[in-house]
Amino acid sequence: MKILITGVEGQLGYDVKREAECRGITCICPSLEEMDITIFEQVNHIMKTNKPDYVIHCAGWTDVDLAEDEKNISIVRKINVGGTENLAKLCRQFQSRMIYISTDYVFDGKGTVPWNAYCDSYMPLNVYGQTKLEGEFAVKYLLEQYFIVRISWLFGKNGNNFVKKMLNIGKTHDIVRVVNDQIGTPTYARDLARLLLDMVHTDKYGYYHATNEGGYISWYDFACEIYRQAGMKTKVMPVSTNEYGLSKASRPFNSRLDKSRLIENGFKLLPEWKDALSRYLKEIL
Repeated sequence: MKILITGVEGQLGYDVKREAECRGITCICPSLEEMDITIFEQVNHIMKTNKPDYVIHCAGWTDVDLAEDEKNISIVRKINVGGTENLAKLCRQFQSRMIYISTDYVFDGKGTVPWNAYCDSYMPLNVYGQTKLEGEFAVKYLLEQYFIVRISWLFGKNGNNFVKKMLNIGKTHDIVRVVNDQIGTPTYARDLARLLLDMVHTDKYGYYHATNEGGYISWYDFACEIYRQAGMKTKVMPVSTNEYGLSKASRPFNSRLDKSRLIENGFKLLPEWKDALSRYLKEIL
């Protein structure tokens, strides 16, 4: 099996590549210079040359606040929508299957009920969520054999994330303010990579939600556990989203994702998030 992985210089792509190599899977991992997903000719060259069995599409614009800047909106759409369309069109042409990584941000974040994988009550609150949703539509309408996997609160070895941010802030601050009214579950990139590479050996296509187990928590809860496990004395002050302010992009209050489709189709659930955090901290500290 040959797998083309996009975004290997990012947080998830890095771990997908790492896991694939551990499994002895042949990986095509072009750099941004070799394959800019927004340039059809470059994507076509890589696809035509390698003819991968699968494309695991991890690349994308992920800075939620910067996506709101008027000067960036067209660029965000070009990457998250146009780039995904390019890959999906060529997957269809070369008969490659595809895994597209999406986000809880495609929903409006209202209520307290976990979002079902096939829920179509889409109402993104920001540019990032809207463009990721349009990327989903491109995959859905262009392909028959695909996985769309929505995740939330990603953290991994490569790149920036909430855990690294908290650790860095904790070195210089005695007290940290963190919102306690946005609820979801973290996703460890290493654990997610294992699931994605399990998926490529099946024909259980469709929509999935995948985060670590261990229940739904707030960002405040997450920060408290980060400092506890890291042995840091930084105190965490819970605040509401309105009290916190600052963010350009609106965030969903309800990022609870229903992962029952994983169980229904025989996939192994990701380990508990506290365990994932413990393994992650041992790796980076």
